[in-house]
Amino acid sequence: MKRFKNSWITLLLAMTSWVAVAQEEDAPPQQTIDPKVREKVEAARIALITNRLGLSPGQAEKFWPVYREFAQKRQEIRKEFRQVQQGVERNKPDQQKQEELVKLGFQLKQNELNLEKDYSGRIMSIISAQQMLNLRKAEQDFRLLIINQLQQRRAMQQRKEILRDKNQRLRQRK
Repeated sequence: MKRFKNSWITLLLAMTSWVAVAQEEDAPPQQTIDPKVREKVEAARIALITNRLGLSPGQAEKFWPVYREFAQKRQEIRKEFRQVQQGVERNKPDQQKQEELVKLGFQLKQNELNLEKDYSGRIMSIISAQQMLNLRKAEQDFRLLIINQLQQRRAMQQRKEILRDKNQRLRQRK
């Protein structure tokens, strides 16, 4: 129970740190996240997934290298699509480029599906099918936790800005 509590505390601290750094608006998220914060978020993700899957130490030792390799390759595929997407000018619609982008999107999704099929086989040689299902749910839950933290942080910042503006107007009246 104490290990579970410590995992959640680590998760929340890491998410709070990550959210604070990710608030810089103009810079892409990849460049704004401090490597130390990224490590904390990664540690929190590992703790959450390990806990949700109920990995034994032996399973964890075999699982994490394969999973990291898979996650890195999946991220590369997604990054490729984002880079191509950024190259398309939204203000000047070019039918041909947009069609190419749609086709590329389908191709990259297929590549991601093929990657997932390949690594699912490798991962399921380490963990059970039930753990594999729990893995997908844990990944989704972690993403939602991060998104919720970001939304809460933005709402808090907006409230602070509104209060600051009101206080400034009150001071100007005096």
